[in-house]
Amino acid sequence: MLWRMLGGVSSKIWRRLPKRVRRWGVLLTEARFTVTTGAVITDEQGRVLLLQHRFRPGSGWGIPGGFLQPGEQPAAGLRRELREEVGVEIEQAEVAFIHTLERIQQVEIIFRCRVQGDAAPRAVEIQQAAWFALAELPAGLSADQRGLIARALQRASVEVVCARSFPSNKVILATKQHSTEASR
Repeated sequence: MLWRMLGGVSSKIWRRLPKRVRRWGVLLTEARFTVTTGAVITDEQGRVLLLQHRFRPGSGWGIPGGFLQPGEQPAAGLRRELREEVGVEIEQAEVAFIHTLERIQQVEIIFRCRVQGDAAPRAVEIQQAAWFALAELPAGLSADQRGLIARALQRASVEVVCARSFPSNKVILATKQHSTEASR
């Protein structure tokens, strides 16, 4: 009974607080995650584009991608990263899967993509960009990166699709049975 009364009183007080104070209260008490995008990019021959990063642990090989900037939509962030790192444009993309890395409080949005243009290093952090057949991935490619590639390519559809993904307002809608394209 006492807890119910206290809950009712505290909710009334909370609702009367200025919006800015409530927002700070939520920011201070809720978990915060960084958000990244990654792309498993394939070509007509089924090869996968990998980048050798100067600052990535191990061999440096991995899928392209990076951190989202504040307020940036995932597809826009991926598009920006691909332009900055290797100078390619997204031709076709769909969300393959989304997962969290709880230990480092990160949400990763992995896209399955096709691109236009020749991939060549354009940023200081990229040493090399190369296409690899799935059976010939670089020896130093981490198990985590291999898992991301396999998971993205094994799915014929996606569970989560973000609206407003592309400037043309075309969104890929997918289910486990089929994919369709729709305009918004």
